Amino acid sequence: MRFASAIQDGRSVAVGIEGDRAIPLTGVDELGVRTPSSLLRDPPLDRAAAMAVSALRLRPVVPNPRKVICVGLNYLAHVEETRRDLPVYPVLFTKFATTLAGAFDTIPCPAESASIDYEGELAVVIGERARRVPVERALDAVAGYAVANDVSMRDYQYKTNQWLQGKAWDASTPVGPELVTTDEVRDPGVLRLRTVVNGETVQDAATELLIFDVPTLVSLISEFATLEPGDLILTGTPGGVGFRREPQLLLGDGDVVSVEISGVGRIENRMVSEAPR
Repeated sequence: MRFASAIQDGRSVAVGIEGDRAIPLTGVDELGVRTPSSLLRDPPLDRAAAMAVSALRLRPVVPNPRKVICVGLNYLAHVEETRRDLPVYPVLFTKFATTLAGAFDTIPCPAESASIDYEGELAVVIGERARRVPVERALDAVAGYAVANDVSMRDYQYKTNQWLQGKAWDASTPVGPELVTTDEVRDPGVLRLRTVVNGETVQDAATELLIFDVPTLVSLISEFATLEPGDLILTGTPGGVGFRREPQLLLGDGDVVSVEISGVGRIENRMVSEAPR
């Protein structure tokens, strides 16, 4: 099934999605720590309160995750275009919940950055508490998947050898449109990711090309951090990022970026200039 976090008539709701209908989950206002896989397998759907999906404004699929862990350099083509060595262990960094945005929200272009880039990615939503989980059982900890765009401020990213300042700008990382559960996406290694900027395809890759696949990432991360329901793992972007193109393809006011993953969904966001404060 598919689930989403949304705003309906000014209030937060968590909903199950069936076609063009959204069905509220009784007593649940957003996906996250209170919606483990066990609840999503038998969700408390209030069918009498069903509404049109079009009546909703989608929030980040998990609006307030306790952890957002991201993977860099996880497709060979991206490693090659950055001229870095092939990693033998995942390159990891974190984001904050305030970094997240909805699937169709506008994304601010901060006045402080002149190098705004796109990064289409598969997002993993954790569904069960997991610590030191072996690879062969790692997918048992996953509730489902979503689409993400790790919008990056490259000039800030490369101010130091730590990436945080280029990756954690407020409202810069759309994740959605829905959480697609593992009964619909049984194998995250057979998906196709496509990023489009202003109608031009700029990234097109299969998730089978991940250097560290989803089970490996869940297992390795759970060695040092307890994963909890609602935690997000962004699995990395394929080659084709704008900063590494010749000439560069950087984002600015009015640009429209969409990311689509087969079987998971599509997000689309317009970039809007933001004045400094």
